This record gives sequence, structure tokens and C-alpha cells, in this order.
Amino acid sequence: MSQPSLLSPLVIAAPASGSGKTTVTLGLLAALRRRGIRVAPFKVGPDFIDPGHHAAACGRTSRNLDGWMCGEEAVRESYASGCHGAEVAIVEGVMGLFDGACGDSDEGSTAEIARWLSGQVLLVVDARSQARSIAALVKGFVEFSPELEFAGVICNRVGSARHAELLRGALASTPGLPPLLGCLPRDEQVALPERHLGLVTADEGGGDYTALADLVEAHLDLDRLFEDRGQAWTLDNFVQCPGLTPQVRIGVPRDKAFCFYYPENLELLAGAGAELVTFSPLAGDRLPAGLDGLYLGGGYPELYAEKLATNQGLLEDLRSTVAAGLPVYAECGGMLLLAEGIDGYDMAGVLPGRARLLPKRKALGYRQVEFQADTPLGPTGTTARGHEFHYSELDLPTSIRRCYQLTRKGGADLGREGFRLNNLLASYVHLHFGSNPLLADHFIQFCRSHANG
Repeated sequence: MSQPSLLSPLVIAAPASGSGKTTVTLGLLAALRRRGIRVAPFKVGPDFIDPGHHAAACGRTSRNLDGWMCGEEAVRESYASGCHGAEVAIVEGVMGLFDGACGDSDEGSTAEIARWLSGQVLLVVDARSQARSIAALVKGFVEFSPELEFAGVICNRVGSARHAELLRGALASTPGLPPLLGCLPRDEQVALPERHLGLVTADEGGGDYTALADLVEAHLDLDRLFEDRGQAWTLDNFVQCPGLTPQVRIGVPRDKAFCFYYPENLELLAGAGAELVTFSPLAGDRLPAGLDGLYLGGGYPELYAEKLATNQGLLEDLRSTVAAGLPVYAECGGMLLLAEGIDGYDMAGVLPGRARLLPKRKALGYRQVEFQADTPLGPTGTTARGHEFHYSELDLPTSIRRCYQLTRKGGADLGREGFRLNNLLASYVHLHFGSNPLLADHFIQFCRSHANG
């Protein structure tokens, strides 16, 4: 099959985190949607929250493009899927442009994704407390990696018209720099609310996309930024692979408490023969009837523990189905739902331990996983990659089997994890099935085997 002709994306990058990438990205997504342009959104890295805002702003699913977890081929496949039917593609970067999984290469960085997809970089610079120095900063980024193409520069948090004039003069007087395409003023009213793990989620009303669209429309040169891109960006050879006729029913909780799922994980499960049946623990739903397996994703159960504790029907369903051997894969927040409790609130009590929310972050980073025992996701020796980020702590007794050997990039030993109880596999690690698509196939086969007795 011929390679698809991919849209060349606009990659929203910055010198560092906190510069305004998400503000610019959401503003552009909402503004383009308002203009009737079909825009495909993406996020570099493992984050779940920003893609939720992308989808809310433009009405299309946002996908993660993670070079370290998935590699170039899987990133390109995910990108092609996300671009289908779109006229414009926008990729929000992660951290600084060249920041990734290590300090001596671009692996896992925004720059790596921009090169793989032949994207143009729009550099968002926090211009507070600087004027002419911005030219030196931008020049350094442009010359650091000459093979990257820059579409332009956006100055964020500009204090006044005079400040904007100084910034414009600094960039215009320095040869070889990309054009300044706008200056966004300081405006705390459009700031996105935050809490532990990042921004307040889109499902909880954590963004005013209309205000962000107004902001970029008023202060950025969108016509120049997007001129001729619709004609140049085509996708003419994309072929969607149909999934199999559903062979098993997999329950998936989806609401404000359970909203962290990589789209590829769900798509790979569906492609392997799963009918995904969603339900809402917060709405009082019990487990759907006739399930052959469960995929309990992460989210914010700790914020809704009191409400979840009142859904006694669901908690009893979880206890009985795990005891009966129903295959269950639970990640992070999904694992906490199966614990004895979260702080002072009782949960399902399947796993013998209570989770505690800590004042400081417990874990953050990429994880390499090697299975040390057979699991519902694969046999001994299976490898996969994922990400861990949580403030909670769950201590389980040594009698619970640990099936994962965790390492970080470079091979540093992070100990054993991946808790196996009956046909339950639970972990703090969010695995990306794109790192090993056989995970989805094996889980479906495991569920079929259980269903067939």
C-alpha cells in the first residue's frame, strides 16, 4: 500500500513550559472551527488533559504523538488517522521545543515530531521582562536545529503597545529570523484553571474557548499564518482499516472521574474485536450486562470519591465480577476504584489497601515495562511503554503478585509493579498500546477464552 500523503502540521512550540502553548493552540483551534475549517488537533507527549481541551475547542478527537512511547511508524499512523477529513493539522508541543526523554538528544521531543511530520514550528515566547533580548532567544532556537522550518513567532504576555513595538523592532532588525505573527497581551481572565496533574479538564468546564478564539483573532495574523495551507495540505491515500466483527463486550467507564484514555488504545481494542460499552460510575450506573472484560482507565476518582462511594451497586458488581474471574485491566484511577478506599471513602475493596492523596507528587515519568509473568495483556517477556503521573499512594501486601519490571529510559531500575489478582491486572502506569499493538490483541483473546470457559 502506498504511503499516505500527510498534511504538513503547524507545530505550536515554546522555549519552555508555561510560555502559552496551550492558550495559543486552543485559541487557534476554536478560531478555525468558527471559520468553518476542519482542523485536526494533536498533542506531543503523554498528557491526557490538553487533548481533552483540544477536542472541546474544535470538535474532533485529539491524539497523542509520543516518539518515545510509540516510535516513528506508530506516530505517523496515528497522525494519519487523526488527519482524515481535515483541512488543517495543529500539533501542540510539550515542554520546550527540544525537551524530551533525555538531555543528549531530541528523542521524545516536539522537535522530533516536527521533523518526522515535516511540520512548521510556530514559536510561542513569554515576552515578560524582555525586549531586544527576545531576538537572541529566537535566534538561538532557529540556529540550534537548522533542519527545522519555522512559520513564525508569537509573543505572549505583552505588557503594552510600546512593549509590542520594542519586540517587533528587535525581531525585524535581526537577519534570518521568522516573522512576528502577533503579540498577545497579558489577560488573566483567559487563563486556564489548574490543579494537581495539570489543567482542570474540559469535561469540568475548564476553558472558555470563545474568549480564546476572540483573543487570537484580535491579536494574531491568522490570514498570513494559514495562507495557501489548505491547498498544500492534502491527504489523498489514507485507507481506514475496518475493525473485526465484535467478538467480546468490554466495559469502559467514561465520565469526569474516568477520562484518561489514549484513543489508540480504544481503537486497537475495537480493531481486535471488542465492542466497547461505556458507562458512568458518577451517574450511578452499574456494570453493563453481558460483559466479557473491563478496561478501567484513569482520571480523577480522588476528586469524586464521596460520590463514587455512594454507588454501592457498582462497587458490589466489581467485587463479584473480579472474584468470578472476569478479565479486568485497570490503570491508575481505575486501580484506585478497586482499592479498599480512597482516603476516608470506601471503594470496591478488591485490592487489599487504601489509597492516600499526598501533598506532593509521588511519581512522574516515562516507564518501560517488561512482563515478568503471564498477564491478561500478554505473556512473560512482553514489553511495552507508558507513563506514570500521580499524587496518590497505594500500598499493597507482598502477597499480591507483581508482574511488571519497571525501568526508565537508560535502564534505571524502578522496581516491580503491575498487580495481578485472579484475572485482574492493575497498575499506576498508563500503557500506550501503540507501543505494542499486541497488547490489545492479547487482551481480546484472553477475554474470549474466559467467556468460552
